[in-house]
Amino acid sequence: MSPGTLEGVKVLELGSLIAGPYASALLAQFGAEVIKIEPPDGGDPLRTWRKLHDGTSLWWYTQSRNKKSVTLDLKREEARDIVRRLAAEADIVIENFRPGTLEKWGLGWEQLSALNPKLVMVRISGYGQSGPYSQKPGFAAIAECMGGLRHVTGFPDRPPVRVGVSLGDTLASLYGTIGALLAMHHVKVNRGTGQFIDVALYEAVFAVMESLVPEYAEFGHVRERSGSSLPGISPSNTYLCGDGHYVVIAGNGDGIFRRLMAAIGRDDLGGDPGLARNDGRAARNAELDEAISAWTMRRGLNEVLDVLDAASVPSGRVYTAADIAEDPHFKARDMIQHNTLPDGQPIDLPGIVPKLSATPGETRWVGPRLGEHTDAVLAALGIDATERERLRAAGVT
Repeated sequence: MSPGTLEGVKVLELGSLIAGPYASALLAQFGAEVIKIEPPDGGDPLRTWRKLHDGTSLWWYTQSRNKKSVTLDLKREEARDIVRRLAAEADIVIENFRPGTLEKWGLGWEQLSALNPKLVMVRISGYGQSGPYSQKPGFAAIAECMGGLRHVTGFPDRPPVRVGVSLGDTLASLYGTIGALLAMHHVKVNRGTGQFIDVALYEAVFAVMESLVPEYAEFGHVRERSGSSLPGISPSNTYLCGDGHYVVIAGNGDGIFRRLMAAIGRDDLGGDPGLARNDGRAARNAELDEAISAWTMRRGLNEVLDVLDAASVPSGRVYTAADIAEDPHFKARDMIQHNTLPDGQPIDLPGIVPKLSATPGETRWVGPRLGEHTDAVLAALGIDATERERLRAAGVT
């Protein structure tokens, strides 16, 4: 195993499920030592979410690779003392409790930064650490609504729908990771002090909503659901092929549009001066969608893709998990990684993103067993075997 980009960086993870743990997962994939604190009774609930293998979630094995699992009951003062000792040695602490929870336990920013002035603390919550909603419970489903995403997702004649993954959590994780790296750069390169990063789930969603706010501020325009099309940008939509499969075609660049029209035998549209620019095409979007649909419906998906590839028109099938598993490009880019579960069962994991040329991320081990590293981590703190056994018998670990 080659040294990772973050080799030597120590991360203490406090929290559960997705937003906080996914942020630390990204750091673990690039060599950081991540110590995940879990309650002794059952551990992180993610361990039993979705499809299970031998009682443990496959999602858990994906998200928790390269982490060390330490069991501590944070409701006990002795456990909190151990957390303070770990935080005193850490570069980054990541947590996603409801604001005020860690302060109640004496583990908040003020307490931990007093022990370690160079500490970086990522705090992910539904609504942030301040403001009138800060004490409300917040999950990604609610954040996606408040951030504006759900309102624009789906078809105009149907209720708003969710994206098929916990996108609000993942976006918050990415912003938390970026914040941690920025703050650590400030400590290690600028010789600054530590700081905390306040990431709200709804703000992470809101931050990627493109021109939603200026369009409303300038024109009073409220963006609405538009189904599979790209509003105001034409043509770009999902089209049904003659064999029942769907194809996404993005012909919205001026030159791309002309190539697309030539490929489908509609040079009359490709040469129409009124369609030469996007604003003209957007005004006649329904006409263009009808022309493209008429062409795709007479052909199977593979033929459609072959013709459009030859014309250099961006297009693609709507991939299922089965399509991904068999796709040669995923395999060539090492985006399907073969690994082994603790019982020897083979498992495929998603590849690591981004790809660094000199110090790429890697999977060193899949998600750990509950408490697998408790003894080793506590021993490294100078807690001897007799004391570790006492803590275990008392339910602290």
